[in-house]
Amino acid sequence: MNESEVKKLFQERGAILEGHFQLTSGRHSDLYIQCAQILQYPDIAEKLGEQLVARLKEEHAGIPVRLDAVCSPALGGIVMGHVVARALKARAIFAERDAGSGLLNLRRGFEIKPGESILAVEDVITTGGSLKEIVQLVHARGARLIGVAAVAERSASPISFGAAKTILLKLPLKDYLPDDCPLCQKGIPVVKPGSRV
Repeated sequence: MNESEVKKLFQERGAILEGHFQLTSGRHSDLYIQCAQILQYPDIAEKLGEQLVARLKEEHAGIPVRLDAVCSPALGGIVMGHVVARALKARAIFAERDAGSGLLNLRRGFEIKPGESILAVEDVITTGGSLKEIVQLVHARGARLIGVAAVAERSASPISFGAAKTILLKLPLKDYLPDDCPLCQKGIPVVKPGSRV
């Protein structure tokens, strides 16, 4: 599945939205990727996971065939983390936001042990903030970050995580600070579709 086929799939399932949106970062955009519209179909999610693993192995031949775990940020990355881990025959774990600090942390008995090989997986990368927190968790526990992977990256400029990065759909979208947003200036109501409130 090439990038144009992935984009077509997103468009057919209504996962690329047009309008006036407030992103998790607080910035505004005229387009939004709602990956949940795709991932609600298990067969499609599994196919995307398999494609991501195939691309990962193709682009980064040094990545071991056997990883210890795939770690994803809750909530958006859980489904992709699970299907990628299944394709790699690895554990699928996720980190959740701590109510006190607001930072991602492992709960539910999940562990990352020193020396383990970990792949960080997300559904959509916008600012990269959640994945950067996963990368910090991996390093803080003395594990080895093999790379990061996502179905889509919507950031206007590529984001670096200090590791190999694999993306199925690169869709650089413009975003604006609220004070500079042309949609706000036109009086178009803003919608906040993200998973965090």
